[in-house]
Amino acid sequence: MNIDAIQLRSVTRKFGTGRTEEAVTALDSVTLGFPRGTFTAVMGPSGSGKSTLLQCAAGLERPTSGSVRIGGTELTALSERGLTLLRRDRVGFVFQAFNLLPSLTAEQNVALPLRLAGRRPAKSRIREVLTQVGLADRARHRPPELSGGQQQRVALARALITRPEVLFADEPTGALDSRTGHEVLRLLRAMVDTDGRTVVMVTHDPVAASYADRVVLLVDGRVHDEVAAPSAQTVAARLATLETARPINFRPESAPC
Repeated sequence: MNIDAIQLRSVTRKFGTGRTEEAVTALDSVTLGFPRGTFTAVMGPSGSGKSTLLQCAAGLERPTSGSVRIGGTELTALSERGLTLLRRDRVGFVFQAFNLLPSLTAEQNVALPLRLAGRRPAKSRIREVLTQVGLADRARHRPPELSGGQQQRVALARALITRPEVLFADEPTGALDSRTGHEVLRLLRAMVDTDGRTVVMVTHDPVAASYADRVVLLVDGRVHDEVAAPSAQTVAARLATLETARPINFRPESAPC
């Protein structure tokens, strides 16, 4: 049995004033585990809570209630500084927008998280992660000199420089064409299979989801269903039924381990 890298228990996230008619519940008592060394895709209709789930799991948002743990550390008990340190040292992020500094070279962008933490990055480590994403020969190039796929791979190398326990990806291929999107997905898959990392990816694309070990489907802020060993066809068929499906929630005894 795998040990969960991330655990959410009865996590609720509400936005608004708190008055019933105005408050919006983005997550509704979600209990879910993400086993170490696995790749999970999170999917669902627009407004289903996908990005809120990722942000709460990563410590970017505080839940209104419930428990979030990464590697045994309870996030809801941490101060803002404690959350910042945890995200800096133990969590990696990749988003649809590459968020690279255009005036810095690829290697300087990759080194940035360590420099911001007051640490001197080893040149060998920078070369290692750029090699890992296939960009060792682009280290001195700036983002405007790189293709979209290459920029996303720089962003991926930047996320890996701190050796994070968990990598969170929010629509990482949304701005890429099909071929370069597949290249990035293969890299994410290799990080799980070769390096034993845990990857959680929000996506709307059934083909992207097929690279994962399982797909978690959200409806109205609740876990509605899961798909193990997903294919693009299976995921697309499940998504097509969501609008008429009744949402249910996975309780602790039925959460995957």
